[in-house]
Formats: sequence, structure tokens, C-alpha cells
Amino acid sequence: MALSDTNTNMNKLRDGNGTWLKSYYFTRAAFSVVWVAMAFTLAKNMPGIAAVMLVVYPAWDAAANLVDAQRNGGLRSNLTQVLNVLVSSITTIAVVIALGISMNAVLAVFGVWAALSGGFQLGTGVRRWKRHGAQWAMILSGAQSMLAGVLFLGRSQTAAIPQITDIAPYAAFGAFYFLVSAVLLAISDRRRQSGS
Repeated sequence: MALSDTNTNMNKLRDGNGTWLKSYYFTRAAFSVVWVAMAFTLAKNMPGIAAVMLVVYPAWDAAANLVDAQRNGGLRSNLTQVLNVLVSSITTIAVVIALGISMNAVLAVFGVWAALSGGFQLGTGVRRWKRHGAQWAMILSGAQSMLAGVLFLGRSQTAAIPQITDIAPYAAFGAFYFLVSAVLLAISDRRRQSGS
């Protein structure tokens, strides 16, 4: 009887975290879609709005990772996300400083951030694979983010002046991967429910 209760409680915990993770991924995807749409429309010709959006993007990532880590076992159990919160918070400040220097400096900051946060996201995806499954999109997203970071760093050293629209495709890929992860978790949950 006690073993049965334990299994039931574990399934409820897993389902609860799975529900949170789906909502989290859908929310992250929606935020990125809106951010990209604004980058290609409103912010494209309005440097003030573009500057605010460039600061908000890493700040949002820091806040989202913090809440997700707290909802999934706490900060002590989620080192990769704690590191992501730290890097994204530092990036937010660095973007504010870089905006006063040049857009090339901003792109360089985004490059370092994309490489580091991508590595931490990859680590989070690998760690979550056993418990939740359907994490290959997050792992792939983390790896692609690392590659984008290297490309951003290279581009920041050229004479061309980057725009927010140069960063927007990176956010668009992020939206795609978060959406795919949410859908895969939803499919996995339905299969598990229909099999039980």
C-alpha cells in the first residue's frame, strides 16, 4: 500500500512538472515570437525601442530560468540554470553598457551570452532527458545557440554595423525549439496517459 502511494505521488509530481514544463516552453516560444515580430517591424526603425528590447531579451531569459529552476526542484538541483541566470543577468548589464559604445559591442555581448547560455541550456536538456524525455529540441537549441554565439562574435569584428534584425533570427530559432519541445512533451504525455 505504501509503495503504491509512493508511485502515485511520484506520477503526480512528474505530471505536475511536465505540465509546468509544457507551459514554460509555450510561454518562452510566445515571448520570442513577439520579440522577433517587434524587431522586424516596430524596432527596425526606432533605435530607442530596439535598445530597450535588446536589454529586455537577456533579462527575460534570466527571470524565466530562475522561475523554471525554482519550479523544478529548486536552485540547488539546477546548477546549469543557476549559471544561466547569472550569465543572463550579467549580460543584461553588459548590453546596457555596450549600447553606449556601439552596436558591434552589443553584438559581441550577445555572442558571448549565446555561447555560454547555449551550453547551459544543452546541459539542462541532457539532465532533464531521463525525467521528462522529449528534450532533443532543447539540446539541439543549446548547441545551435553556441554556434550562433561564435558567429555573432565574428560578425561583431567586421566594419558592418549590426541591427536588431541581425539578432532576431537567433530569437526566432529559439522560439521554434521551445515550441517543438512543448509539442513533443504534450504528445509524450498523451501517449503515457493513453497507455495507463
